[in-house]
Amino acid sequence: MTDIEQTVEGYFDMWNETDPARRRELIERTWAPVASYVDPMFSADGYEELDEMVAGVHHQFPGHRFRLTGAVDTHHNRVRWGWELATPDGGGAVASGVDFAVLATDGRLGEVTGFIEAVAAVPTR
Repeated sequence: MTDIEQTVEGYFDMWNETDPARRRELIERTWAPVASYVDPMFSADGYEELDEMVAGVHHQFPGHRFRLTGAVDTHHNRVRWGWELATPDGGGAVASGVDFAVLATDGRLGEVTGFIEAVAAVPTR
């Protein structure tokens, strides 16, 4: 597994981690200190906002898990991967999309931009 693939794996581990302390460790290991995330529904700058964003997704989609779809594509310090948000039983997906990232000079995530391609019925809480 390449360093970039390990970074992307850490990104998915972060999204799927429900323990706040463990999730914070994953954020700090995977993201640069001055990092940002944006998609059509969320935006976050820095570790605290990233953690709050992921906790909010867990609240809205309890038991759901993000998973990689396809290969990680990269050139220079740019990375792209597909993802889906799977139901708790591991069956179908309630959402899918593509994320694009710019790596920081230390190899951690500096910026991630998410694009949502498909959304099924969204649970309300």
